[in-house]
Amino acid sequence: MHSHPTTLPGTAGNDLKTLRALAPFLWNYRGRVLLALGFLVLAKVANVGIPLVLKDIVDALDINGHKELLLPLSFLLMYGLLRLASSLFNELRDAVFARVRHGAMRSVSLKVLEHLHRLSLRFHLERKTGGLSRDIDRGTRSVSSLMNYMVFSILPTLVEITLVAFILLSRYDAWFAIVTFLAVITYIIFTMTVTEWRMKYRIAMNKHDSTANTQAVDSLLNYETVKYFGNENHELSRYGESLKEWESQAVKSQTSLSALNFGQSVIIAVGVTVIMIMAAQGVVDGNMTLGDLVLVNAFLLQLFIPLNFLGIVYSQLKHALTDMHLMFDVLNKEPEITDRPDARPLDPGDGEIRFEHVSFAYEQDRPILHDINFTVATGQKVAVVGPSGAGKSTLARLLFRFYETGSGRILINNQDISRVTQDSLRSSIGIVPQDTVLFNESLFYNIGYARPSASRDEIEQAARVANIHSFIEGLPQGYDTIVGERGLKLSGGEKQRVAIARAVLKNPRILVFDEATSSLDSHSEQAILVALREAAAHHTSLVIAHRLSTIVDADYILVMEAGRIIESGVHQSLLAEGGTYARLWALQQKESHREAIPTPSQNN
Repeated sequence: MHSHPTTLPGTAGNDLKTLRALAPFLWNYRGRVLLALGFLVLAKVANVGIPLVLKDIVDALDINGHKELLLPLSFLLMYGLLRLASSLFNELRDAVFARVRHGAMRSVSLKVLEHLHRLSLRFHLERKTGGLSRDIDRGTRSVSSLMNYMVFSILPTLVEITLVAFILLSRYDAWFAIVTFLAVITYIIFTMTVTEWRMKYRIAMNKHDSTANTQAVDSLLNYETVKYFGNENHELSRYGESLKEWESQAVKSQTSLSALNFGQSVIIAVGVTVIMIMAAQGVVDGNMTLGDLVLVNAFLLQLFIPLNFLGIVYSQLKHALTDMHLMFDVLNKEPEITDRPDARPLDPGDGEIRFEHVSFAYEQDRPILHDINFTVATGQKVAVVGPSGAGKSTLARLLFRFYETGSGRILINNQDISRVTQDSLRSSIGIVPQDTVLFNESLFYNIGYARPSASRDEIEQAARVANIHSFIEGLPQGYDTIVGERGLKLSGGEKQRVAIARAVLKNPRILVFDEATSSLDSHSEQAILVALREAAAHHTSLVIAHRLSTIVDADYILVMEAGRIIESGVHQSLLAEGGTYARLWALQQKESHREAIPTPSQNN
């Protein structure tokens, strides 16, 4: 497999960047981190003391034989105490560090979700939910793993290597320390080099894992569409292909791990053998005791057991950093829409809306709106009509400031919306969208979502205004009925009424109705129109409509075509003009007349 740009997340520069990004989350727990490190050092000092006491025990027994058992007894007690101390300090370190590990994980998870909500609509329209959720899940779990490896494996081993090297240098021939040091350095360089080479398999594994997850989630979210077209096998084969790629990379990852482990074992075996030969020669020559031989052997075992594990830890560390890099990549994405440093809260006042020379394009080469000018005066109901793709819904997205205008400006109560805070702007506007998406929670939760602090009475009153209260009361579980993912258990009309109840409960100064009756039959539409009139009675309303019958009573009607306002006026004057509006009206009247009088051929 050729190395290509996908290997980038594993590079050293990116690893440092990822660690720097993690630092602020740990800084909050600096006291605990220092205390845990203190316990870690104490545990290692006790651990390194064990072979030293063991040497004294062996030497005492070797010299005294069985004549005097008192001296080794004190050493044996010391040996037991050191073992106990090592275990105690390790457990204390774990207990103190638990809060750091889980606290940082919680903070990172919260930060990521907060950032995702701050990112622009454009990012969310382009994202792949399944892959993104897998990247974030792996990333947050890796925060915990990374800290585990650092505090429970890497740092303890480094402390132990330092202590052992110091004791060997101070007590024995320098060659003992040199050989030990060389073995450790060779081991670390070999491990790092091979692990870096192996990382490309892990990165490819992650990529295919996220792709497979995206496909699985997508096929389940679009369950009905899959069934309509009988494409279960097509979905399974797409998923299967991605899993096959994942499997291939996973096998390469595992086999290269086996090669790494064997190479590490060779280095350890050579290092231990050379040192044991030197120690045995020292005993034979009489310049080392049997206790010294035991001491050197115990040190090497103590050193190489965690070092052997360090190989696995380093690769896991690299995996964790790779996983975290993908998550921090999301955190590094700049929101397209941000509040200015001097942004002030919007004062909606009487809620007048003004579009001044607004032009806009989603993509540079595809303009949507051209020089749009209109005003919705206080308490007025202004309707925008026109064919699909005329740019009607874009007006609502710009009013909510999901995108910045290309040129021109939008004013509410004489305040440019690009100069106020997004929170205050959006809290002043209520919307009944064309496609109401609900949470997979109860009807009570979904209506109350507009104002989570609302009382049950207020929620029921909003449902009454939206003409849905009696429907909900008639359900076996009433307001506690769960609506299914994205509200799939409700009809289009029922979802639309929930959206109206939400808008009523929010009680904002400005109301936007984006084709709010598009999912309704004529009977439901009339009932909803009454509800809408009641909801909009004391509000400034912008109504984006497809059915002209719903906006006959508007104070003003704007007719849009290809992103331009081509006609404007009240219903009667627009009909009298005989232009686009009159043509659309005639067409829709003919359609509704045809619906009202079904012919025998339509009774199917």
